[in-house]
Amino acid sequence: MERLGTGIGWRPEIADAVERMPGIDWVEVVAENVCPGHLPQSLLRLRERGVTVVPHGVSLGLGGADRPDSGRLTALAERAEALNSPLLTEHIAFVRAGGPLTASPRLEAGHLLPVPRTRDALDVLCENVRIAQDALPVPLAVENIAALISWPGEEMTEGQFLYELADRTGVRLLIDVANLHTNHVNRGEDPAAALAELPLEAIAYVHVAGGFERDGVWHDSHAHPVPRPVLDILTDLASRVSPPGVLLERDENFPEATELEGELEAIREALEKGGAKATTRTTPAAPVTPPTTTAADAPTDPAADPTAPTRQRLALAQTALLSALVAGTPVPEGFDRVRLGMQARALAGKRADVVSKVAPELPDILGTDYRPAFLVYAHGHPMTDGYRRDALNFAEHLLLAGRLEDAGTRRQLRDWWLERSGPAPRPPRPTARLARATRRVLLRR
Repeated sequence: MERLGTGIGWRPEIADAVERMPGIDWVEVVAENVCPGHLPQSLLRLRERGVTVVPHGVSLGLGGADRPDSGRLTALAERAEALNSPLLTEHIAFVRAGGPLTASPRLEAGHLLPVPRTRDALDVLCENVRIAQDALPVPLAVENIAALISWPGEEMTEGQFLYELADRTGVRLLIDVANLHTNHVNRGEDPAAALAELPLEAIAYVHVAGGFERDGVWHDSHAHPVPRPVLDILTDLASRVSPPGVLLERDENFPEATELEGELEAIREALEKGGAKATTRTTPAAPVTPPTTTAADAPTDPAADPTAPTRQRLALAQTALLSALVAGTPVPEGFDRVRLGMQARALAGKRADVVSKVAPELPDILGTDYRPAFLVYAHGHPMTDGYRRDALNFAEHLLLAGRLEDAGTRRQLRDWWLERSGPAPRPPRPTARLARATRRVLLRR
């Protein structure tokens, strides 16, 4: 694995600052936020200077019960090739559930949710990783996530789970030390114990990020400075292995460039401190060669998939959890009801925030009523098809409910919905028929 050095997450809001920062060897970009044929000029300039760009996916859902979607894999491959990236990364998480495996409606979390550390979940994850590896033009690395909730009946620690995953698939690991801290506060898991169990030779690079604590819960916000405990975990990791790359993540509440540069310097100091502590430096080994894929390992016919029964069991469990979080169904047995309630509120809040970004006209039109109205809507209307469709569905709901008292607001929202909903697709589908019916109603108003 090539050494990446010190990097920062590239975001449009800090693009100019990143280009001017000294000592930036590489950047990471959210894969879903770039178009291969229309790359931002800032990224193109960085590439021309020799700065490596790594795409970081957030929506593949490798930890879900379904086989990875071929369209999403193709999109990730296109971005890796367009950016000339040496690898790409995703998460060990599930982001959607339901569908054919459970004969229930498809539900979207809009968030990275933890995979149970069980043999069933590991078997499915390993198979999904192999499918992804076969479809991608560059090596894949997968990231441990932060979690607010714990699955009952887990059979492995995080370190054991990651070790087996890397051993069985040869996948690289993206270790997020901020997520190890989050899981320490929220789930009582010891970061040092997790590091001791990891296959250090499989580490591709490391994430560092900030967050905040409220009422005994750590929120992995990526919008606050990196705290000392996270830097201490990075030092511990660096005392065990020299990571090929370390990257600072910041997604919101961007500070001045000098503050970001100060955080990068603190990261370098933590690495140096860890290196000085190491009595024997462990050098990352060459990438583990994945096992040879056989027809039984990667069947072309999903019906012949040997993991099918396992997938169905996992699908039922994940659907029950996600339904409790976003649709208000009963809490599955063994889960902490208080924590599930906190996670449900966090998901609804994040959903409102993201919708306001993909459709900024909505908070402009609705003003201070936007957020409370959206949270009420979200409680009874789970997301099923991404944030852009969610924005349209929310506006449609408000218009048909007839609860907008101000005629000007109602007219603006109606015009916005009609402009963006477009002509209903053909051939007719239930959703298409509903959209056409809605248009007829709204056009009469």
